[in-house]
Amino acid sequence: MKKGSFNISQRDLNVTRRTKRPLFTPQTREAWGRFRRQPRAFWSLVILATMLVVSLCSEFIANDRPLLLVYGGRLYFPTLFFYPETAFGGFHGTMPDYHELNASPAFRDHGGWMIFPPIPHGPNRSDLNLAGNPPHPPSSRHILGTDNAARDVFSRLLYGFRISMLFALALTASGAALGIMIGAVQGYFGGWTDLAVQRFIEIWAALPMLYVVILMGSIYGQSFAMLLGVMVLFQWIGLSFYIRAEVFRLKSLGFVQSSRAIGAGHFRIVFRQILPNAMTPVITLLPFMMIGGISSLTALDYLGFGLPPPTPSWGELMDQGMKNLDKPWVALSATVALFVTLLLSTFIGEGVRDAFDPKSLNRLR
Repeated sequence: MKKGSFNISQRDLNVTRRTKRPLFTPQTREAWGRFRRQPRAFWSLVILATMLVVSLCSEFIANDRPLLLVYGGRLYFPTLFFYPETAFGGFHGTMPDYHELNASPAFRDHGGWMIFPPIPHGPNRSDLNLAGNPPHPPSSRHILGTDNAARDVFSRLLYGFRISMLFALALTASGAALGIMIGAVQGYFGGWTDLAVQRFIEIWAALPMLYVVILMGSIYGQSFAMLLGVMVLFQWIGLSFYIRAEVFRLKSLGFVQSSRAIGAGHFRIVFRQILPNAMTPVITLLPFMMIGGISSLTALDYLGFGLPPPTPSWGELMDQGMKNLDKPWVALSATVALFVTLLLSTFIGEGVRDAFDPKSLNRLR
């Protein structure tokens, strides 16, 4: 071989190595096309994603702090920043009650005025100006009524949806990452490694998660991080079985043997060759893992072992509804919200499963 021709080939090889892989493979684009051809699943994804985006802006929708406040010719943005009561003529360094401040004659005398969000009630503010005992029925002031602490139900539903979705997304992502790594190690190395990890999983899966949550909560206190960490320790188990089986199947195929023959390391073989071809079970299980996360959080909140009060929670609203059966709007609001969320997630999960199932291609066309 001539020296010049060898240099050209080596340069072409280096260019090929530097070429980035496309973000979406043809198989992924084809699966997305099959998913979009399922109207029920596609529009469920659109609706649920829109609800999540709206909930991320909850402070601008339901809040007892104004979006804009003008006092003494200056502009304030209490929704975004903290201002002490002394900034508006008060005597304390704590945050003022903006509803009372808005009704104050002294505030008006300094040219003060404010604009509240569409729902001028925060999730933790008790409306003590209502007549009668809470829970109060739906009205023009509180469109879904109040709970047993005179807090706005719609506001708590909105914030509770955001917390539930973020918790479920974090739990799904963390559990999936842990399950993929452990399942890949089991399937790729096999032998004593697989046997030892499998025996550990059997013992770990036998532990009652509820008791672990109660124990950790009593030691470290109830919090979002503690609850997420405990549930992640159990969330990965089911997914690791699927990944283990897929890696067992793929590691004996020709393209993996070819990678070994050219001297590729274990890390490259697992993460560049095997796992990209073993992700179909992961993708199809993710929506159902999210459903499990939302349901588990709601159940733990209902039992009193979930997020600490006064965190907005659907489970806590359901518990209030059971204690106030003559006030049906409390439990009904949370139940309907949970039902709709789980229903949309189920439709998405079914659509993803069909989209990544090659046998469903002809049926969906």
